[in-house]
Amino acid sequence: QVQLVESGGGLVQPGGSLRLSCAASGFTLAYYAVGWFRQAPGKEREGVSYISSSDGSTYYASAVKGRFTISRDNDQNTVYLQMNSLQPQDTAVYYCAADGSGYGSRWPETYDDWGQGTQVTVSS
Repeated sequence: QVQLVESGGGLVQPGGSLRLSCAASGFTLAYYAVGWFRQAPGKEREGVSYISSSDGSTYYASAVKGRFTISRDNDQNTVYLQMNSLQPQDTAVYYCAADGSGYGSRWPETYDDWGQGTQVTVSS
């Protein structure tokens, strides 16, 4: 069974940090591009970051560039999203997704497999 599971979300104060994990089972995540997306109430799902499977090139949305970092640990079959300097605008459910093409994109419809999401709330 192919499965992605996000973890690491929670409640954090503005300016704080969280590290989200996307753990894969049933397939080797290193051979897939992995994207992080988020969706806040009443808003469309937006691409946050992705990392390709070939050369490890990365993308960051303008809203998070310089604050978030995507990375892989292939031994753990896991992709991470380190989120620093969090602001209330970052509050959303965060999802990871795997793209078998290996390239990645900021569009949700291009991804094949999705996790269940993890809630991130930034509030004082």
